Amino acid sequence: MTSAHHLELRTFTELGAVRGDLLDVYAEVRAPLLHLANYAVSAFGERLDRHGAEDGFQAVLAYADEEPVGYVYGNQIKDGDRYWQRTEPTPSEKYTARAAVALKEIGVRPAWRGKGIALRIHDAFLSGRSEPYVTLMVNPAAGDGKVHQLYRSWGYEDLGHSQPSPASPRLTVMVRPTH
Repeated sequence: MTSAHHLELRTFTELGAVRGDLLDVYAEVRAPLLHLANYAVSAFGERLDRHGAEDGFQAVLAYADEEPVGYVYGNQIKDGDRYWQRTEPTPSEKYTARAAVALKEIGVRPAWRGKGIALRIHDAFLSGRSEPYVTLMVNPAAGDGKVHQLYRSWGYEDLGHSQPSPASPRLTVMVRPTH
C-alpha cells in the first residue's frame, strides 16, 4: 500500500469530473450502513447532485496510484439556507451574517484510515476557501463517538442539532473558523 505521503490531492469544482469516484469511495466508506435509507448509495447520489449544483461546490480527493482513497466535498451556504434553517437552536449572526462553507461529506477507505488522510484532505479543502467559517454535521454515534471527538480535535465546536431528513439520524452541527 502506498503511504499517505505519496498521495496526490486533486481539487474539483465541477461534479461531473469526479462523481463516479465519489460514489465508489462513498460505497466502501459507508458499507456497513448502506442498508439504511439515508445512507443508500442512491440517496447519497441524490444529495451529491443537489450539492454539486449549489454555489461554491468543491471536492478534494486523495488518489494513490490513480485510485481514489478519500474525499471531502462541500459548498457555500448563506443566511436563510435550508442548512441553517434546520439547525436548532438558530445559529447566531456571527455564523450566518456572511456566507459559510458547509463540509457535507468526508470519508476515507477503511484500508487507508489512521494515516492522517482525512485531515490532509480537510485542510486542502479549506485552504482556498474565503468564507470565515466552516460547518459540518456529524452523527454523534459514529464510531462510538470517536468521529465527533476527532472533529473536536480539529477545532470544531458543537453549535446545535439538525435532522436534515426524516430518514436521517439527529446530527450534531459543528463549526470552526476556516483558517
